[in-house]
Amino acid sequence: MQNTYCEIDLDKPKQDAFVYAIKNHYWYQMYIDDLPIWGIVGEADENGEEHYLWTYKKLEIGYNGNRIVDVNLTSEGKVKLMPNTRIAMSYSVKWKKSDVKFEDRFDKYLDPSFFQHRIHWFSIFNSFMMVIFLVGLVSMILMRTLRKDYARYSKEEEMDDMDRDLGDEYGWKQVHGDVFRPSSHPLIFSSLIGSGCQIFSVSFIVIIVAMVEDLYTERGSMLSTAIFVYAATSPVNGYFGGSLYAKQGGRRWIKQMFIGAFMIPAMVCGTAFFINFIAIYYHASRAIPFGTMVAVCCICFFVILPLNLVGTILGRNLSGQPNFPCRVNAVPRPIPEKKWFMEPAVIVCLGGILPFGSIFIEMYFIFTSFWAYKIYYVYGFMMLVLVILCIVTVCVTIVCTYFLLNAEDYRWQWTSFLSAASTAVYVYMYSFYYYFFKTKMYGLFQTSFYFGYMAVFSTALGIMCGAVGYMGTSAFVRKIYTNVKID
Repeated sequence: MQNTYCEIDLDKPKQDAFVYAIKNHYWYQMYIDDLPIWGIVGEADENGEEHYLWTYKKLEIGYNGNRIVDVNLTSEGKVKLMPNTRIAMSYSVKWKKSDVKFEDRFDKYLDPSFFQHRIHWFSIFNSFMMVIFLVGLVSMILMRTLRKDYARYSKEEEMDDMDRDLGDEYGWKQVHGDVFRPSSHPLIFSSLIGSGCQIFSVSFIVIIVAMVEDLYTERGSMLSTAIFVYAATSPVNGYFGGSLYAKQGGRRWIKQMFIGAFMIPAMVCGTAFFINFIAIYYHASRAIPFGTMVAVCCICFFVILPLNLVGTILGRNLSGQPNFPCRVNAVPRPIPEKKWFMEPAVIVCLGGILPFGSIFIEMYFIFTSFWAYKIYYVYGFMMLVLVILCIVTVCVTIVCTYFLLNAEDYRWQWTSFLSAASTAVYVYMYSFYYYFFKTKMYGLFQTSFYFGYMAVFSTALGIMCGAVGYMGTSAFVRKIYTNVKID
């Protein structure tokens, strides 16, 4: 039956707060057994001069056996807001039997008309066609071009020394003595590659688990799964980061291990703690409890760090030897002048356009599910987009690296990483457009919350794309220099 649960003494500040909430169409979200329900604070009259508060909440709960399968909320009891009055807030609960199965209770919250719209299918098809086109283009251009290069280099081998000296030598073979030179700042570079490989592993595993387990049916299960998988895949970070650092002749491997282990957690926790202070100031329910902060720090020190150490030791011992197909010259070769569009800075800026184009539409659906409170459930689409993104990224970075090496510029390592990672810049720029044109957020708390977490998301995506681009390009570079005969 209807029951009063609290009374409000409506003084002037409280009345102003309610009026502000009603004018701005504030609504609230609650959960009963993980099922979300929404309600609106109040409404104004036609002229917008009088404001009314909904004071009576009617809950209708459907049950099947001993499980809750459906929840509905109706707001009634409209009371005019007047200062110096006392308003009673009440609720009632009506239980009814339902035929809905417990496994299907979230179906009414899913929005097939939005997520499975023709535009979504068309975007996937469009990206898939881009992949076929890019792979075909890369294969055709590089195979034809490399075949000509190999033929030219074989012909040069048959010349005598005088003819070779008089010949016009150019191309990627000329930098064979420098192409496997350690990158600048190898410690940071190795840590980024290791972190990117770990982020890719986490993304791949979490999407598969979400496809199998329907993680959207339990509140917070996606985040819990991601944290668990991230901690469990820490050896991946240590293995790839540690082995790359050892191949590049790095000696401060313990420092590299610490930086690789704490790079992503420090970025995420630092942003979350900053936003948390703002949330505490605004008395927001989004504030993270202190106990949760301590638990996350304990996971970093007692789980992630030891597993990262194991991965680093394995990486250094199993694949840490520099087994390059070409000997590295003692003195670096001078880099010749080239056209402006072949400069690494230009390649980096242009490299992220195609990968961003392949995930552009999916970003809209992901942003909408996160910021507009829709439940994202089409993880098959997300897996397809992840695969497409990786293929497009590798193809683009291979082409960029080939043209850079052909211009006799051997600084391909950072260039391949940054050209792929620049996808994150375009994603973050898109988030600005989404904020101003697709959301109605405003104020310090909402702005910092949105742009803070979007910065974390974009940075993690950039590190992952950079690592994928570098790994693919590294295999390509090793392959072409293995097949050419070098004195």
